[in-house]
Amino acid sequence: MATEVKRPPIPAKKPLKTVVDKKPRMQFSFERKNYMILIGSIVLIIIGFMLLAGGGSKDPNQFSYELFSTQRMVTAPIILMLGYVGIGVAIMYKEKSQPQQEQPPVS
Repeated sequence: MATEVKRPPIPAKKPLKTVVDKKPRMQFSFERKNYMILIGSIVLIIIGFMLLAGGGSKDPNQFSYELFSTQRMVTAPIILMLGYVGIGVAIMYKEKSQPQQEQPPVS
């Protein structure tokens, strides 16, 4: 005679909604502050290159000393370097996380 094999009951399936809710949220590497620093740095670089532009003479046989102005030799390179350093800061910057305090249960 064959003996009956008792199988454990099949657990009820969970609704699909709870499975979807537990999915972890996607987190970006950059925060809003990082993007603001990055945009400001790009603006500084654009301004620096605009300050470097020009200074040539219209006549190719005539030399223009405007090439050696303080704007092109000092100011523009400093602004460019600030922009490039700002990009590095924007990439590396991370806000300090504050530890969350547990609130006592409300009775």
